[in-house]
Amino acid sequence: MLETHTDVLIGRQDETRRLDALLRAAREGRGGALVLRGEAGIGKSALLRRLDEAATGFLIMQASGAEFETELPYAALHQLLAPVTGRLTALPAPHRNALQIAFGLDTGTPDPFLVGVASLGLLVETVRERPLLCVVDDAQWLDQASARALAFLARRVSAESIALVFAAREPSRRPELDELPSHVLQGLGESEARALLAAAVRAPLDERVRDRILAEARGNPLALVELPRTAGLAGMAGGFAQPDSVPGVIEQSFRSRLELLTPAARLLVTVAAADPIGDPGLLWRAAELLGIDADAAAQSVLLVEFGTRIRFSHPLARSAAYRAAAPEERHRAHEALAAAIDPAVDPDRRAWHRAQASAGPDEQVAAELEASATRAQERGGVAAAAAFLERSAALTINPAQRADRVLAAVQAKLSVGDFNTAADLLTTLRTDEPSQAARADLLRGRLSFVRRRGDEGPTEHLLRAAARLSATDPAWSTDCYLDAIEMGLLLGGLDQVVEAARSTPPSTEPASGAAAVLTGLISLVSDGHTAAGEILRPVLADTDHDVWTRRPSLGFMVATELWNFDALHAIATRAVAAGRESGSFHALPIGLAMQATAAAHTGDFGAAMELISEEEAIADATGVAPLVYPRLHLAAMRGRRKEAVALFASVDHRMSLSVQWATAVLSNGLADYPAALKAAKQAVEYGAVGTAGLALPEMVEAAIRCGETEVAATALSCLQERTQAGRHAWGRGIEACARALVTEDESAYQEAIDLLDDSALVVYRARAHLLYGEWLRRQGRRRDARSALRSAHEVLSDLGLEAFADRAAGELRATGEQARSRASKASDQLTMQEVHIARLVADGATSKEVAAKLFLSPRTVDAHLRNIFRKLQLTSRRQLRDLPDIR
Repeated sequence: MLETHTDVLIGRQDETRRLDALLRAAREGRGGALVLRGEAGIGKSALLRRLDEAATGFLIMQASGAEFETELPYAALHQLLAPVTGRLTALPAPHRNALQIAFGLDTGTPDPFLVGVASLGLLVETVRERPLLCVVDDAQWLDQASARALAFLARRVSAESIALVFAAREPSRRPELDELPSHVLQGLGESEARALLAAAVRAPLDERVRDRILAEARGNPLALVELPRTAGLAGMAGGFAQPDSVPGVIEQSFRSRLELLTPAARLLVTVAAADPIGDPGLLWRAAELLGIDADAAAQSVLLVEFGTRIRFSHPLARSAAYRAAAPEERHRAHEALAAAIDPAVDPDRRAWHRAQASAGPDEQVAAELEASATRAQERGGVAAAAAFLERSAALTINPAQRADRVLAAVQAKLSVGDFNTAADLLTTLRTDEPSQAARADLLRGRLSFVRRRGDEGPTEHLLRAAARLSATDPAWSTDCYLDAIEMGLLLGGLDQVVEAARSTPPSTEPASGAAAVLTGLISLVSDGHTAAGEILRPVLADTDHDVWTRRPSLGFMVATELWNFDALHAIATRAVAAGRESGSFHALPIGLAMQATAAAHTGDFGAAMELISEEEAIADATGVAPLVYPRLHLAAMRGRRKEAVALFASVDHRMSLSVQWATAVLSNGLADYPAALKAAKQAVEYGAVGTAGLALPEMVEAAIRCGETEVAATALSCLQERTQAGRHAWGRGIEACARALVTEDESAYQEAIDLLDDSALVVYRARAHLLYGEWLRRQGRRRDARSALRSAHEVLSDLGLEAFADRAAGELRATGEQARSRASKASDQLTMQEVHIARLVADGATSKEVAAKLFLSPRTVDAHLRNIFRKLQLTSRRQLRDLPDIR
């Protein structure tokens, strides 16, 4: 029989009102989520019990985190969805397969995006019959994969009859839940505490005893109930010394009752505490192996319910039972559980229990854990793999093998964001083997990059790895140098990296691929763009080359530096395709951001908004910050002052160079040339690869308008070096236009317009027409100026470069011609997400298909569509398909 505490819920009016409002909204199709937070025993579980009673008419699904399952991927999600997995057949095949893989019902690697969308789809299928309440207790012990999926669900049920309630102990252990609405439970007030104590302790209490209990409990309901049991009323009256913390008080209460049990009953409770899944069949088999009469022992245990599932009266009761057991008892419990598990059915849990039972190194168990790590990674359980590998390394005797396993564990720990454990593991590494030492340096570099602290920066570690490998593995050494250069481009300090790479003994093999790129980048810093261009151009022409597919960001920056738009666009497109193919939630957003940037520079703002929306959806689904630079490029090109300035002000200092470039473009469009010159100078002076080059033509234009011809001439010279090295129409056209501004050579304007005669370069061709028209007007050639300015205004207006279009319109008026008013575009009235949804629907996608792509529920998509129809004054999807501004 399970011992229960008082069922009286005293106080908590605010909390019950909030929970009732959540249920009421869900009944009306306005779903939501709430995280109840507070210390152990503060009343979260009592509120959940009351919530169950209030949820009349709801289907209630429950799950609970377990301390021993925090490393097992999707364990809690599987527990929550288990009652409705029979509806998997209603899901699209990719979604169904993703959940089956995540739950270990099929082999493969689950796509975390699809797991989240599939879980949402499963709940949507379920909620068609009646409202749904999902309750997750002990959320601080959720495994990371489940926490991400559940947080994803919680953010996307606003249009469904679904309520999700989490109870999490403070301090928070699951940052994935931090962005959800939450309520922190405080201790009960004195009158409420007295009322609860009176309900829990029926016997008359001496006033001094009551005061001491109230003082010790500090309003914690469970402590109010447990304190009298822990010390006894006499002990309280005599000033019994209590543990420092409330959880300690409660655990001591549970331990004191465990001490009254027989040795067999205590061992049975230890086994139950050591197995988080609560499988009674497994418990009985383990008890039999230990020689315990389980039926007899269970009769005397009131803290545990031995039913269809093993359930402790409170989470602290489980942890108290496990910690109270002697180490040898815990080892015996895990050993029995391992022996009771069928290795063919659940080899990973068996290996884990065997590891917990090991008192010292054991190669057989270490090998089993390594195999479990491989299986976990195949299911997307990187956190589980990291835990298995860490324990495997600890049990390994052979030094070289132990080093390999430590390095693998560090790699996995970094992947799941457990940086402190990764750092601790690296301090245990002892190896002189060059490749292992190099791997350790690479991992230290990654760790330094993500933690942004340490005596050495990330590039120093990468350079040390490259130096170690230069004699034994030149190809790997080259890769390390390129990685260091890419990191140097992102963080600064490129010159230092190049200096180190230059000191490497030259290879006897012909430079190609990665080696050629390394040589070219060294030449770029040492000898300038002309020499570097000869080396980099042939590699940049092959945008499918491994060197760029492995480092798309580096390729994107090199293509920008050499003004090669074809390479820039191809590398971005290839990165998106590779990201979609791999399902990588790290690679795909980078590719989408690069492709959105390329689209912004072509004037295809609808595509740019769609790509940015998808990248932001992935960022939201995975709980990371979206990449901001494509939005900066889009804002600069569109030229909406208020929106752009607000965006620029919201960006942190790490994107300051991109903000300066964007400010220069925006200010040139607005004809605020002093502001444009100041911003362009700041971007150019830093000398960052890519950004500085893009800022040079803005600097030339602003300097000429400000009368600073020498500044313009210097900027032109720098621009010419880059564009001549790249030898691409984009760069050559930009250079010709800048040259025309400086030299006032009319043929240079015409050369620029001819070179930029490509649909992908239409923005720059239109800007060249604008500059040419302005020059013609200042020469007094009004008729010729009208033609150029009219062409510029039409294209800039149609594309949506509003600031530059307004500038062209003003110049036209100065020639005596009135520019036609720009027709409002449908996309002007929509948010980025609405543009994305509208474009998908216009292409024929159903609400379900749109929902899957944007990680939303179909009802949420329909709600967005209603907003789109209202804004555009439409009544049907067919009308949306007929809008050219959307398609």
